[in-house]
Amino acid sequence: MFDYLIVGAGFAGSVLAERLASQLNKKVLIIDKRNHIAGNAYDHYNEDGILVHRYGPHIFHTNSRDVFDYLSQFTAWRPYEHRVLASVDGQEVPMPINLDTINKLYGLALTSFQVDDFFKSVAEEVSPISTSEDVVVSKVGRELYEKFFRNYTRKQWGMDPSELDKSVTSRVPVRTNRDDRYFTDTYQAMPLHGYTAMFERMLAHPNIKIMLNTDYHEILDIIPFKEIIYSGPVDEYFDFRYGKLPYRSLEFKHETLDKPLHLPSAVVNYPNEHAYTRVTEFKYLTGQVHPKTSLVYEYPQAEGDPYYPVPRPENAEVYTKYKKLADETPGVHFVGRLATYKYYNMDQVVAQALTLFKKLENKGKPEKVLGKVTLK
Repeated sequence: MFDYLIVGAGFAGSVLAERLASQLNKKVLIIDKRNHIAGNAYDHYNEDGILVHRYGPHIFHTNSRDVFDYLSQFTAWRPYEHRVLASVDGQEVPMPINLDTINKLYGLALTSFQVDDFFKSVAEEVSPISTSEDVVVSKVGRELYEKFFRNYTRKQWGMDPSELDKSVTSRVPVRTNRDDRYFTDTYQAMPLHGYTAMFERMLAHPNIKIMLNTDYHEILDIIPFKEIIYSGPVDEYFDFRYGKLPYRSLEFKHETLDKPLHLPSAVVNYPNEHAYTRVTEFKYLTGQVHPKTSLVYEYPQAEGDPYYPVPRPENAEVYTKYKKLADETPGVHFVGRLATYKYYNMDQVVAQALTLFKKLENKGKPEKVLGKVTLK
């Protein structure tokens, strides 16, 4: 008898498996449909011996000391600050837009103070700000919106930014200084030996059993367990009772070149040309020394593995119905991006999993409230 059946061996499932096994001595079975652990963060050495991320680049960054310290139990780190260029008007310029982006794009020599005035002069007043288009044009105006955001978003989401919630482009800042780092978080690093190696250490506990190539429907009536932790798509768990929640997917095309480096930075975005949105060169991320280099091209698509929940009001409405079902389902805990229909970064998923663990840890413990003993 397992204490917990955990569906999904990505960040959410693996963190909970490790905590429950190591801290509460629970017996855990973790399963995954795929033939590997680590979820979308899975990395491996390709046939040329280059460490690549199968499902596109995963860059770790967080402001949470707790999350960073937790993961540090299972990996050493390689300091890494991510930088991205965007191919616009025949030039490769820093993204997010900063002082150098504007100066290079327009052949100017503005200072930080002057570029702030420049943004104010081109920004459009929008009220209320409700769509992704509103967010960008209210910050940097229509022209920069067209050059950097509109077509990229159309490719990525299959919709115009005017049709998408403001959260999509709110994630990307605009800077008046020369800071060309994509993220500004306190902790920015890559697992020294890769993500898969980190997950292997996380799951290397005698109380944890792993089954791959396994759909949870196949084992529900065969293997005894007390509770479920579910990190798959919430609509699928409930047999699509309220319809299918829409996701965007990606097709990844990997390529190895017989040269040490190819791109001018780790990632180049292509808002306006090509069917792909961006190209990543893994050696920038990993620091690996190798005579060859490996790239991945990302082609957004409607069908395939679910990656990005589509942020539109009608989808949020459907998810609310599924969340009500989830909250009312005893003995099943929903966690992670797919189970909560929200685009989380890796560190946010780890934090969510650690929060759920605390809740499970405290379940049934006596707690004093106003002089009386109640159960949490």
